[in-house]
Amino acid sequence: MGYYDDHSPNRYEEKKGKKGGYLIASLVGAILGALLVILSIPALSKIGVIPYHVEPDQSEIVSNTNTNQPGVVKQVAYDVKTDTTTAIDKAADAVVGINNIQSSRFWFDNNTNSEEAAGTGSGVVYKKEGKEAFVVTNAHVVEGATRLEVSLSDGTKIPAELLGSDIWTDLAVLKIDASKIKKVAEFGDSDTLNMGEPVIAIGNPLGPTFSGSVTQGIISGLERAIPVDINQDGVVDWQAEVLQTDAAINPGNSGGALINMAGQVVGINSMKIAQNAVEGIGLSIPINSAKPIISDLEKFGTVKRPYMGVDLKSVDEIPAYYQKEALKLPDDVTYGVAIRQVVPGSPAAAAGLRELDVMVELDGNKINDVIELRKHLYQKKKIGEKMEVKFYRDGKLQKTTIKLASDQTE
Repeated sequence: MGYYDDHSPNRYEEKKGKKGGYLIASLVGAILGALLVILSIPALSKIGVIPYHVEPDQSEIVSNTNTNQPGVVKQVAYDVKTDTTTAIDKAADAVVGINNIQSSRFWFDNNTNSEEAAGTGSGVVYKKEGKEAFVVTNAHVVEGATRLEVSLSDGTKIPAELLGSDIWTDLAVLKIDASKIKKVAEFGDSDTLNMGEPVIAIGNPLGPTFSGSVTQGIISGLERAIPVDINQDGVVDWQAEVLQTDAAINPGNSGGALINMAGQVVGINSMKIAQNAVEGIGLSIPINSAKPIISDLEKFGTVKRPYMGVDLKSVDEIPAYYQKEALKLPDDVTYGVAIRQVVPGSPAAAAGLRELDVMVELDGNKINDVIELRKHLYQKKKIGEKMEVKFYRDGKLQKTTIKLASDQTE
């Protein structure tokens, strides 16, 4: 078997006329067809046949100033607008870069400090008030920073002051000089989002090189509960309720905006599930959940949450032997939250709770573990409210009422 190629001397002479005619006819047909498509796009756009708004740009690009010369081609630029481009135009400039700068010491000189960029992320300018502007980002983006900078889309860097951060919701608020801020984001309503609704993620993946990157996807899931280990001790401390999207979210996108087709921020991008077998699962904090946290961080530097004054451990994390011998729980009680310590003078102490008490109900709701207790306390109760607690002490079910205080963290 040889190569399929004819190298005979007369290979170009056979049927020369017919092939040439077909070639010319095909070429003319292709050119006419292409011209017809190009010329018909604006008309089809106007009557709504294609989902684009196409109109000639005011500035035409020509290859020569003298268009009367033969052979000169006149190029016309078209401005293609869609719901996506309109949404991006509205929100993109309100998304900024966050530079986390930390101090370090040279290994050979403990007396000399230097600064280096420890990480980058994204943020959203959500408010401009007088000479100040406010930026929301993720708590993990600013963690450990000795100095923070905000980078605008034009490359301008502005010093930033950290007003407060919250590890439970992974949110933080920064304050910057507003003189160079031209765009402020508009918050939408994350409670009205639907499965399959188109959304756009805007941020700075992998740092300044890809600043202002835009990716599009859909809402893949609502109210996803993601376990979070706050102190990295291998025990789940919290369940973050987030939106799931398949819009690409990469390192550096954290703290950026998830927007709807109206250009409104519906989520603060927070994390991505990074596993070899997982593709396209990005997570975003719903903006309706974030708004009260942002408000507290801006005003107080911390989140005002109800406080009990106890150190806790889930019963299911305690060996069965100690459940019987130390906690003295009945055989059918394998759930609840054990109190390891009560802070003197705290609301729990005032309500008569003690070490080794096991709380099993709050306001009539069964409590299985520490996560459920925190969710009830932080999401359903307010400072100053009373909370009914049912608990086991020495094997007997008892009841008390706690008046919740503030300014402490569980």
